[in-house]
Amino acid sequence: MNFENKKVLVSGVAKSGISAARLLKKLGAIVTIQDAKSREELGDVINELEKEGILLYLGKNPDDIIEQNELLVMSPGVPTDLPFVEKAREKGIKVIGEIELAYYFCKANIIGITGTNGKTTTTTLVGEICKEYFKKTYVVGNIGNPFADITLETEKEDIVVAELSSFQLESIVEFKPKVSAVLNITPDHLNRHHSLENYILAKERIFENQDENDFAILNYNDLATRNMAETTKAKVIYFAYNKVLESGIYSDEKSIFVNAFGIKEKVIDIDKLKILGSHNVENAMAAIGCCLSVGVPIEIIRDVLHKFTAVEHRIEYVKTVNGVEFYNDSKGTNPDASIKAIRAMRSPICLIAGGYDKGSDFKELVDEFKGRVKFVAIIGEVKEKIAETLKESGFENFSVVESFEDAIKICYKNAEKGECVLLSPACASWDMFSSYEERGEIFKEFVNGLK
Repeated sequence: MNFENKKVLVSGVAKSGISAARLLKKLGAIVTIQDAKSREELGDVINELEKEGILLYLGKNPDDIIEQNELLVMSPGVPTDLPFVEKAREKGIKVIGEIELAYYFCKANIIGITGTNGKTTTTTLVGEICKEYFKKTYVVGNIGNPFADITLETEKEDIVVAELSSFQLESIVEFKPKVSAVLNITPDHLNRHHSLENYILAKERIFENQDENDFAILNYNDLATRNMAETTKAKVIYFAYNKVLESGIYSDEKSIFVNAFGIKEKVIDIDKLKILGSHNVENAMAAIGCCLSVGVPIEIIRDVLHKFTAVEHRIEYVKTVNGVEFYNDSKGTNPDASIKAIRAMRSPICLIAGGYDKGSDFKELVDEFKGRVKFVAIIGEVKEKIAETLKESGFENFSVVESFEDAIKICYKNAEKGECVLLSPACASWDMFSSYEERGEIFKEFVNGLK
């Protein structure tokens, strides 16, 4: 695809948008990057982009300049239903995202992984397995590494492992992974997608361009993902937790087994996994399916599964202080993710919950507290909503606090020896922090300072 002297507008000065703009500039395009934030709000990166010859349009939406461009590239954080996007489509201007742009230049096969929860753990695990087999493995996407940064480096014998959010999948056109995986579906980002149906449709886009030579790895236990088998042309490989499958990857209470790809054997005993919880058994099975689909030998998969530990900010053990264990699950940004973290804990929990409101319902989360959670510290924009749900459920041992540090302190105060403090907010971080990573890092720094 030739971008020489093509006028392209990139919307959104964040990691993906910046990488897309730089790739387009490298390809010879005349690039304008736009953001509703001002130059002052965006910081030093704007000066760097300007020095690189990228044009700027800041402080407002680009309604006035959209017609001057031949292509619109969207950062995933920018909603695709804004008026300037609709205007672009009406004028016949192609609208794509950074993932689609990078795909045009990728020579390697792609494993694409999506789902509400478990994406980062599964993507990281697949990446670690593939690194042991392929000449070069690139781990990109929603995990924090823009695809556009590496796409020109890829070779045919390499592999790209991409974590894909619903926001990224909204703006694909031709994107076609060799392997797609949908881990699970629970309500999330409804403030952006407006309905669960729209959210599911966005997730399903991961395999819309696949054919019978490709693979779709789907969760048999999750009805929404199981039903996706009816809408894909790819070869479906199911994985199932605590259910024997005639064909696929499955577990019983003790072990994970494969009966697919001409292989029929036990892969690993569950108690040999270093990642906690039934949800991580599912993530491991999905990873096995992804890696077998691209020809990785079962021996390599088994070896990496034995060694793999939890990813940062996902049920990450931090420290034990006076007999109280601290766990960082800052990546638990929706109720279902936090439910999984609560189930994975092996002792009574003092929980830190709350943050930015994505339109979630917290009743199922609170229902999970019985016999597991003894105390809750609630923070953030959504604190009154969670407090009301707790009251309605008859859970009285909670405190609404103003600062993150106070939440950690009060949980530590309420925890006894042999119990744990768990940061698993069930909410996004954007009301108090720049990202879930920053929230997790501050938690770990504070905990490591406890004596």
